[in-house]
Amino acid sequence: MAEHFILTHGGYENLLSFQKARIVYDGTVRFCQRFLKKSDRTVDQMVQAARSGKQNILEASRASGTSKETEIKLTNVARASLEELLEDYRDFLRLRGIAEWTKDHS
Repeated sequence: MAEHFILTHGGYENLLSFQKARIVYDGTVRFCQRFLKKSDRTVDQMVQAARSGKQNILEASRASGTSKETEIKLTNVARASLEELLEDYRDFLRLRGIAEWTKDHS
């Protein structure tokens, strides 16, 4: 079997990270619609961070066949965006005096 010049890439929709990031994006949009005022600047920041996390996973997957460096950089951007979003959710809870659930919370 001949080796391919450009490695197989893409298939991001099969990645568990992409599937979860898509759920996070959809959930964030709905969360903002339900719990935040449309005029709140945080809404745009949260939605964009969620979108950036999802889209950068997609772009990293597409780049994986030609540049591992680009794949890693885009994956790190996705991670940073989702960490930013997590902190926005934590701020929401903290400012309202709501405890964050632990990972093993029922």
